[in-house]
Amino acid sequence: MSDLVEVRWHGRGGQGAKTASQLLADAALDEGMYIQAFSEYGPERMGAPIQSFTRISSEPIKIHCHVANPEIVVVLDPTLLGTVDVAAGMDGEGKIIVNTDKSPAEVREEIGLKGGKVYTVDATRIATDCLGRPIPNTPMIGALLKATALIKVDDLKHGLKKKFSKKFKDEIVRGNIRAVERAYEEVKGE
Repeated sequence: MSDLVEVRWHGRGGQGAKTASQLLADAALDEGMYIQAFSEYGPERMGAPIQSFTRISSEPIKIHCHVANPEIVVVLDPTLLGTVDVAAGMDGEGKIIVNTDKSPAEVREEIGLKGGKVYTVDATRIATDCLGRPIPNTPMIGALLKATALIKVDDLKHGLKKKFSKKFKDEIVRGNIRAVERAYEEVKGE
């Protein structure tokens, strides 16, 4: 499957990596794609490092394992850069998107990344501004879509509204959509 795209999400318990993985997959499903979205964690507690994964393809996906060689890596918590090899398995063409106020060049140097593309966005600030809480998952999806054009941002916003409206007040739904839009506009890359 040459069109299979694999995304690996790095975050901490409670930051919404699992939800972000699922939201991205659901939006791709709405576009008629085949998807997988799942997390890998054990007895971790709130704040412990976790990984989530998303696969998107125009053909049925026949593999069922964690993502070892992602084309895209999304890091929700910048403190993981010093403790987890977030770029492990990523080839020289990969893209890494990090929630930080640092520049892409600073992140590249910090993790020692030679190839690929680095993108940064202050998703925690955006989430705090738009939602009143420092949960960076939805802004990070907006940044990912700008960096990759994997799916249309309007399809994501529609799916997010549909899914979140079942659980949350309109104010929270609108805040998440604003967070996606701001991150889409504010992400920087090199």
